[in-house]
Amino acid sequence: MSAWQLLPAIRDLYSRRPEYVHHELWELVHVLFSLGYVDDLADEGEIAAAVEVAREDYPQWKSAA
Repeated sequence: MSAWQLLPAIRDLYSRRPEYVHHELWELVHVLFSLGYVDDLADEGEIAAAVEVAREDYPQWKSAA
């Protein structure tokens, strides 16, 4: 699954369950699968790319640096 296919899932996850915004990538792999956003475990690199784009769209989702 590509980052562009994951992007709507990440946006939906973050908007419905904001507690997942600060989870690690390896946790998001399992969360997306467990909650039914994806049919198979997604690659961490693809999730990272989708998370990066989603966080740029919504400043409140950016990591505290």
